[in-house]
Amino acid sequence: MERLGVCVLSCALLLVCTSCLTGLQASPAPHKPFVLNNLCLFCDVRPSECNATETHCEIHCDITSTCANSTEVCVSAWRRHSENITVETVCHDPSEPFHGVMLKDHDNKKCVMKQYEQLGPDFYICSCSGEDECNKYLIFSTAEIKSENPSVQNLLLFVLVPVSVLTVILITLIYSCYLHKLHQYQLKTDFSDTRSIIGNKLEHSDSVSNWLNHNTELLPVHLDEMVGKGRFAEVHRARLGQKTSDNRVFQTVAVKIFPLEEFLSWKTEREIFLDAELCHENIVHFLAAEKHTLDQQLWLITAYHARGNLRDYLSVHQLEWAELCKMGGDVVRALAHLHSDRNATGRFKVPVAHRDLKSDNVLVKEDRSCCICDFGLSIRLDSNMSTEELANRGQVGTARYMAPELLESRLNLENIESFKQADVYSMALVLWEIMSRCTAIGEVREYEPPFGKLNQPCIESMKDIVIRDSERPEIRLGWRTHP
Repeated sequence: MERLGVCVLSCALLLVCTSCLTGLQASPAPHKPFVLNNLCLFCDVRPSECNATETHCEIHCDITSTCANSTEVCVSAWRRHSENITVETVCHDPSEPFHGVMLKDHDNKKCVMKQYEQLGPDFYICSCSGEDECNKYLIFSTAEIKSENPSVQNLLLFVLVPVSVLTVILITLIYSCYLHKLHQYQLKTDFSDTRSIIGNKLEHSDSVSNWLNHNTELLPVHLDEMVGKGRFAEVHRARLGQKTSDNRVFQTVAVKIFPLEEFLSWKTEREIFLDAELCHENIVHFLAAEKHTLDQQLWLITAYHARGNLRDYLSVHQLEWAELCKMGGDVVRALAHLHSDRNATGRFKVPVAHRDLKSDNVLVKEDRSCCICDFGLSIRLDSNMSTEELANRGQVGTARYMAPELLESRLNLENIESFKQADVYSMALVLWEIMSRCTAIGEVREYEPPFGKLNQPCIESMKDIVIRDSERPEIRLGWRTHP
């Protein structure tokens, strides 16, 4: 550790000398500080009242998201089609095409709209980085950007360069010590001891608390009421405060609260959500992950859907044919996206097996479309994972929805497709639940889950029914004869 400190200190002194010499030149370039991922407005495509004839305008988007990679910048795209104006706000890697064009001037701290010949006169795009939510204000005139006095710039440069260098030195030393301690801890830790893992994570949480959001403060969330409770966590409806120029408004969100003992479940779900390629209209929208050390809690914050989960919805609603097709199709599309190694644009993604797919883990949106949630038992199907690593994942899931090979602990660990196949079995049972409540295909009975005669069956009970007795949910005659 002493040798590492001497090395870091030597590099730091060399950096100071170089920066001081550079500061004496006529046009010095300040040393770049440590940069965290950009925090951007992220509302995809929405109608807007912004007009290109205005000098600038504000985007009304209630969702802020931290970019998945440090290379991504904040982007806003303004488009007019006939009388309709839309604005798209996203994170995007400038090395990749956006709407078929390469972004320009993405190092700006202000979002200055530019036209691209390939996209026509009614399409403007701006990109920016370095300031939180910099894509919130669209600037259609460069007159809004005022240059600073050169003498003031030089004065700021001579002041900021040494401060920036000292800041980098301090961050480097702290981070080096953190890595060294973390490495020593990992060599000693018995990973079967969940409490040891929790203790280590909280030990270092002061320097990386809420690092997913890159904020030193937690999000302004006010819990309203508990709306659900599962094996690992409670789900609360909450209000997320959003500051505007006029007042303070609130967005309703869902907060999943884990006790410290369920750190591994929280960590698994957080890491699944961290993959930017997971984003899909039929996957619950993820907002943030936080550690509330004082309250001994771990939070996941997602979009809130007031209609609740699919099981509760089906228990009180009957479906028409179009609703059956819509809801069933949404569940299928969500699982297909999870299992795929490519996203909708063809970009590579790591496949994910859900491993606890059931109607309780499907949410019904306001428009009665569906999205999958609860990834606490999920697994990223990395092709580099060994058979031993896969075997350590254990026999998990809800017994009622487990595939026969899972009930018998005979999953083929040599082939990661086996995990996907087990998910498909669970999905088929969810589709059966949806069909059982459709008025277009025969008599509609009272809602019951698959193998409904059993109340919270255990694995052994399900083995007797599914494997020994070869029972399956009833496929009614009306379903078979429906045109």
